[in-house]
Amino acid sequence: MALPNLASASGRKSAAKSATKLFSRAGDFTGKNSLEFGKEEDLHAYREMLLIRRFEEKAGQLYGMGFIGGFCHLYIGQEAVVVGMQMAQKEGDQVITAYRDHGHMLATGMSARGVMAELTGRQGGYSRGKGGSMHMFSKEKNFYGGHGIVGAQVSLGTGLAFANKYRGNDSVSVAYFGDGAANQGQVYESFNMAALWKLPIVYIVENNRYAMGTSTSRATAQSNYSLRGSGFGIPGIQVDGMDVRAVKAAGDEALEHCRTGNGPIILEMLTYRYRGHSMSDPAKYRSKDEVQKMRSEHDPIEQVRKRLLDKGWSSEDELKAIDKDIRDVVSDSADFAQADPEPDASELYTDILL
Repeated sequence: MALPNLASASGRKSAAKSATKLFSRAGDFTGKNSLEFGKEEDLHAYREMLLIRRFEEKAGQLYGMGFIGGFCHLYIGQEAVVVGMQMAQKEGDQVITAYRDHGHMLATGMSARGVMAELTGRQGGYSRGKGGSMHMFSKEKNFYGGHGIVGAQVSLGTGLAFANKYRGNDSVSVAYFGDGAANQGQVYESFNMAALWKLPIVYIVENNRYAMGTSTSRATAQSNYSLRGSGFGIPGIQVDGMDVRAVKAAGDEALEHCRTGNGPIILEMLTYRYRGHSMSDPAKYRSKDEVQKMRSEHDPIEQVRKRLLDKGWSSEDELKAIDKDIRDVVSDSADFAQADPEPDASELYTDILL
């Protein structure tokens, strides 16, 4: 299975002219899995992506008001990647990611209250208020953390895959990292071990084009990240990460590849973040027109909304009701996070290993 080559190494300079060109042929999915969604799948994807979008918008507001400190990396624009993958996964599959992680937590089923409380440093948070935006964990939901060290989650995710193979279970580790982290050395050490031992892991490169603030065309010699495992014999697929259906279809095939003993696989998700790298990043390295063009032509949520309306699966009023329900959930999480007490001083000495 393969998508058209949307970002070859030889085309780095032309690709830099407009990130939107990456998505011009994204509908030409040629894999065996269908790009079509039924009504229930589209409604599920719509709800999940909208929850992430509204949650992140609220988190941005709370950060501006001073309720959230430190770094805060928002997932706005990239929602289709984690939602589509989560739709393809099954119970027992593990998820591990970097610091742009709130969307991944919500997609795995972690509560909005618990995530928001952690963002504000309250005792009801997933790390009891001690981890903040970049360090949350849920064994119950098989979410093995957001990680603040660039690329660290790739080696840890490979360890999860090793554990799955050692135990002889049917679970797959799904490790997310960005285009910037793709140049880290531990990524390639992980690729080598995963290929050598045929570990069940899907490596997902969320290529939002700008890493911490530098265009991939200026920072990498091979901008087709799906090829990054070729030296180890790891297959790769480029996927339109703005279309939840394409993500789900590629995820289905990648997970099947791993479960049937074929070892690791790379999915490069061609996606786009609407905000800066973090809340402190004004994102002056790209034009407002570029961002607006992506929003108007490729927004993952609007694509699903349009399908639901065009196919008569939902009315405007029904979609407004869904939005209201989700806004209520997010507002409740924000109210809880602001009212919940801060952790007791004794928490400074818990969970510390000497």
